Amino acid sequence: MVFRSLSVSGRRVCVMSTSRPPTSLSPSRASDFMQCPLLYRFRVIDKLPEKPSEAATRGTLVHAVLERLFDAPAAERTAPRARSLVPGQWDRLLESRPELAELFAGDPEGERLTRWLAEAEQLVERWFSLEDPTRLEPAERELFVETELASGLRLRGVIDRVDVAPTGEVRIVDYKTGKAPRPEYAEGALFQMTFYALVVWRWKQVVPRRLQLVYLGSGEVVTYDPVEADLERVERKLLALWEAIELATRTGDWRPRPTKLCGWCDHQAVCPEFGGTPPVYPLPVVPAGVPAAVPAPQAGGGTPSVV
Repeated sequence: MVFRSLSVSGRRVCVMSTSRPPTSLSPSRASDFMQCPLLYRFRVIDKLPEKPSEAATRGTLVHAVLERLFDAPAAERTAPRARSLVPGQWDRLLESRPELAELFAGDPEGERLTRWLAEAEQLVERWFSLEDPTRLEPAERELFVETELASGLRLRGVIDRVDVAPTGEVRIVDYKTGKAPRPEYAEGALFQMTFYALVVWRWKQVVPRRLQLVYLGSGEVVTYDPVEADLERVERKLLALWEAIELATRTGDWRPRPTKLCGWCDHQAVCPEFGGTPPVYPLPVVPAGVPAAVPAPQAGGGTPSVV
């Protein structure tokens, strides 16, 4: 356990670090590294706190409502019932994450909260123009999936919904509360889905028949039907990505990658691109070009794997 100091708004704050090298990869963290290696470090290695956002929290709320709606009998899965679930699911979310109350701390009359909840209700209602829940019986909802590739890389994530046809064909569905991206960005939007498809394929030896993105913000549905060659390409990409993450973890060389998304980053105060200084790196550093040490065999003859 390591204690280190961090400058926040001009004040020095003592932070207890329990940082460890990463041992698995999720779609979100893979996207973080591709977007900006330093952002990945701040989130995975340093575990720096981030302020909740109204948009992300609204997405969590809408996901919870759509998950809970399937608890009702098919005939009762109506838009009015779904809208009625919004206040209760918000209360449950606040109970589990009290810090979310800070989103509306400056709203004594509750006007912003009322408007925000109404926007969530609109997104929920729009879903009924895209799918008919009375004709769906999901095999899984909010399914945690995990598998280990032959290389030893462990992949994990949570799938919003899995549908299985009577013929055994699998459809993976993901809800997005934003708008569908322009065609030139479609590949990036499908990365998360092909990641999940790869996990399911390696875990269950079944290639999902369809990947489906439901964009509630724009009222669009985007589908893609993968084949094994697609998933093999994704696997190669992830292995190369993981090698880069392991190298950065060993050397401590996490470089920022400035983009337009920097304007929304919570970590500008400690980012060199904005004149900040990152926290002291909490892991041992091996200079580039020096091979990682191989641990000695353990008692009993086994040799632990190196992450």
